[in-house]
This record gives sequence, structure tokens and C-alpha cells, in this order.
Amino acid sequence: MSRPPVALTIAGSDPSGGAGIQADLKTFSALGAYGTSVITALTAQNTVGVTRVHVVPTDFVTQQLETLVADVRLDVIKIGMLANAEIVAAVRDFLLRHDHVDHIVLDPVMVATSGDRLLDDDAIQAVRDLLPLASIITPNIAEAAALLNTRPASTLPEMRRHAVALQESGARRVLIKGGHRDSGQEAVDLLLDVDGEELLRGPRIDTVNTHGTGCTLSSALAALRPQRDSWLEAAMDAKSYLTAALAAANSLEIGQGHGPVHHFHQIWSH
Repeated sequence: MSRPPVALTIAGSDPSGGAGIQADLKTFSALGAYGTSVITALTAQNTVGVTRVHVVPTDFVTQQLETLVADVRLDVIKIGMLANAEIVAAVRDFLLRHDHVDHIVLDPVMVATSGDRLLDDDAIQAVRDLLPLASIITPNIAEAAALLNTRPASTLPEMRRHAVALQESGARRVLIKGGHRDSGQEAVDLLLDVDGEELLRGPRIDTVNTHGTGCTLSSALAALRPQRDSWLEAAMDAKSYLTAALAAANSLEIGQGHGPVHHFHQIWSH
């Protein structure tokens, strides 16, 4: 077998396994990438909500990163929950020191599916400073609005304006995840690449088990990009993977709140 792409996720831990580091590693594995991880925060959470966040000391986040890359060659980095401005700055410095990684996916995680805040207010500006270093950013509607200090988009034209504004703020490519927008039978994401716009359409799945959808889509994008010829192709396949994971989510029966999507729907027999 040829060497698989090696993907790093820099994110927080979710004990319930549906989001964060756990979701990223499951997604990497399901899509043929070898997963590595650097943990930025420990959360006490389940499918109902987050009760506490313990942030990893910034110098130890840096030590995790430097120790890993001293030994392991990375093909792609996915960045998720960064917790506070210090850690955002440390990750930015790391990326500037190690600019040889071809693909960087930035998912600006700010709020959990349950509604709990996962990023300090003072860290939002620091995340804005991180945008130019990413190959692509993958905010949902609320996160895109927070980065632009405006209200969330409720229509496709507003999503388009937000994507353009984020690109003008330094992001090379923007994938706005539109699943939280009430848009009838379809869940529509908007990809603004350097050479144009594409709408990624998929059926809206009727399920409450949506915990970790944002993490899963961005990590699927990261896992697939080294295996595809373009960001558009990777995004389309990531969207298809997530849609199928949502469609199979009810079979897991995990927790009493927003349960996880089924990351291994293609692998496990039912």
C-alpha cells in the first residue's frame, strides 16, 4: 500500500466522541487519512451541553506541535477549537515557522451545537489574523457573522456577501456551511474559491443527531484534499460523506441530546 496522507487536527477534546478531536480522528480514518492530534482544551461535555472547559497551557500546545513535526511529515492541517487568543497566536506562530504544509483547513469553532461558547471574545480578533495563513476557512453562518461583526446571513445572497467579505479580509477560500439556515428541503453550502463560486447542495436530513457536523465536514475536507485534484472536488465529496453520516446518525442512539453523526457509516455493517 502507498503511504496514506497524514492529517493533523489541532482542536479540543469531546468526551462524548461526536465533535472535536474525536470526530476529526474518526473522519480522517473513515476517509483514508492517518490522523494525528494536538489538544488545545479539555471539555466536560456530552450530547446535551458543555459544563466546563479546561484550556491547555499555551506553551504545552506549542510543545505538542513542535515535538510532532520534528518527527512526522504532515500533508494537511485542520484547525478547530483554539479556546483563547494566546493559543490562536501560538498556532499562528507555528504555521509561520512551518510553512511547508500544503493544505490548511481553518474551522473557526466558536459555539457548540448545544449553544455553549467555545471561544473567548478576545480571541475573535486573533482568529481574524489567522485567516490569511489558511488554504480555506469553513465557518458556519453564525461564525462567519462573528468574524465580520455583523448579523448572521438568512439568505443565499447574504451568505455570498459574507463569503466575499471574508475573502477581502484575507481568507484565500471560504466554505460557508449553511446547514443551520432554515432553507427548506436542502442544506446548501457556499464555496468561494479563488476562481469563482460553487453551491454545494444536499438533502436536509431530518434528525436531531447533528453533534459535530461542522467538525466532521471540515475534517472530511482536510482528509480528502490530498487525495483529490481540487478544493471543489474535495468539498463535494466531503459534503456527500457528511450527508450520509447524518442519514445514518439515528442508528447510533448515543446520548439524550444532539447525538453524533455516524462517522463510520461506510464501514460498519448494520
